[in-house]
Amino acid sequence: MEKLRLIARLDIKNEYVIKGIHLEGLRKIGDPIQLAKKYYDEGIDEIIFMDAVASLYGRNNLFHIIEKACEQVFVPITIGGGIRTLEDIGKALKAGADKIALNTSAVRNPDFVTEASRIFGSQCIVGSIEAKHKGNSWEAYVDNGREETGLNAVEWAKRLEDLGCGEIMITSVDRDGTMLGFDLNLISNINDNISIPLIACSGAGTIAHFVEIASKVRTGGIATASALHYNRATIPAIKAALREHGNPMR
Repeated sequence: MEKLRLIARLDIKNEYVIKGIHLEGLRKIGDPIQLAKKYYDEGIDEIIFMDAVASLYGRNNLFHIIEKACEQVFVPITIGGGIRTLEDIGKALKAGADKIALNTSAVRNPDFVTEASRIFGSQCIVGSIEAKHKGNSWEAYVDNGREETGLNAVEWAKRLEDLGCGEIMITSVDRDGTMLGFDLNLISNINDNISIPLIACSGAGTIAHFVEIASKVRTGGIATASALHYNRATIPAIKAALREHGNPMR
């Protein structure tokens, strides 16, 4: 049985880790290198670095941060935000990233996903989806949850798998930063429609929330930001609770 991964997500703006609610009202949390090292020392399995303002610059500005982080952090790193070309992917991997999260570029040019997975391997390409509840389903958004795409999030997840993604990361904009728990229906629907690993993001505020979502994630990981940033739960305690409920952990 594949082991579940606990993942720390660091959203970065102007050299600082930031956090908001529903991807808005961003406030500074701290230095990304220091936080990455802290979470690594506490036993995190992976770290996701997301450029929260990549759309403003038209490019990812985290390569130098990844380089510094890799001097002290020795777990897989995913980088996302503003990755639009094969050259961008090459730079990210050279900086030390292991995986690349694609959202806007995948929506704008689906063939880019196929080309990237062919050249760099599907295990390197993560399909990132920012989903908002709409009617009886969910719509995929881009531009840090601000721009509609008209794509059904569940159908888009399946399409991303078909295009070549090796993993899907789903961010619930509705639950982001609320610490009220994951969107269980969203995660269940995505999980039931793909066969590749799924990373569930957004909503964790208590250890019980991690245990609850673990039952919905067949293979993959659970990503969290606020629960760690605001000391609502520790990495060892989360992992211990997940193990106690029958989830093999890294």
